[in-house]
Amino acid sequence: MKNSIAICPGSFDPITYGHLDIIHRAANMFDKVIVVVAHNKNKVTSFTPLERVNMIKKCIPELNNVEVDTFDGLLADYAKQKGAKAIIKGLRAMSDFEYEFQMALTNKKLNPDVETLFLTTSAQNMYLSSSMVKQIASMGGDISSFVPEVIKEDILERIN
Repeated sequence: MKNSIAICPGSFDPITYGHLDIIHRAANMFDKVIVVVAHNKNKVTSFTPLERVNMIKKCIPELNNVEVDTFDGLLADYAKQKGAKAIIKGLRAMSDFEYEFQMALTNKKLNPDVETLFLTTSAQNMYLSSSMVKQIASMGGDISSFVPEVIKEDILERIN
């Protein structure tokens, strides 16, 4: 897709290998991908937006066509502001689809120029979530197979 910009939104609290799988695949499909740390008023987060941005940047230094940003508002408006033609959402299970489908229809109504594309997560990450990583870390479990080494200590310090 020529001169294409996609947005990959999420709370990324913290970023996991599942998120990174989707980001890498999106980076291969689009000229530019903006990973957007969203502020969801309904979620209690463990890390500030800036801390999450910094963790994401630590995990993707090799992706030259990916930038990381934050926003607090409507995703449809952010997409319009950035000239994005696509919103990339990762799906783990059927339960994710219902919510994400509703959001995709809403975003399309608010911004008819943007399409939502769903990428299914790879099989090894289907069960993985940020909340699971935090729960395992809080109980002293090993999170090495869920998050990159470069952010593991940041997570353990905050959770413990």
